Amino acid sequence: MRIVVDTHALLWFLLGDERLSLRARAIIEDPSLDVCVRAASAWEIATKFRIGKLPQSSVLVLSLNERVRGCGMTPIAITFEHARTAGLLASRHRDPFDRLIFAQALVERMAWVGNETVSAGEPVARIW
Repeated sequence: MRIVVDTHALLWFLLGDERLSLRARAIIEDPSLDVCVRAASAWEIATKFRIGKLPQSSVLVLSLNERVRGCGMTPIAITFEHARTAGLLASRHRDPFDRLIFAQALVERMAWVGNETVSAGEPVARIW
């Protein structure tokens, strides 16, 4: 099974934050699963650091690729199909990062690890 990890879940996993559910942590740590991290998460984390929302995360921001790969996770790029699908989603989510993760999960047939509520219009399997 392939899963895609939302940005907040990735941060909480890497930082050992207790807000990450035990189930989500177990799924992310399962070596039999292909755990994917979106390029958009790197963008979102770097942006939040730059604007001051993650002030103590400079080491994480600078070493994110190495940390993700070191945990056995697979980085995934944003494709044309992901972007098109995100734009066409009939979703209540206005946040482009949320729309993109739903689209990537749909296109790539992945379950999604995150604590956001998925609306009925988004047929994405959520793990939390």
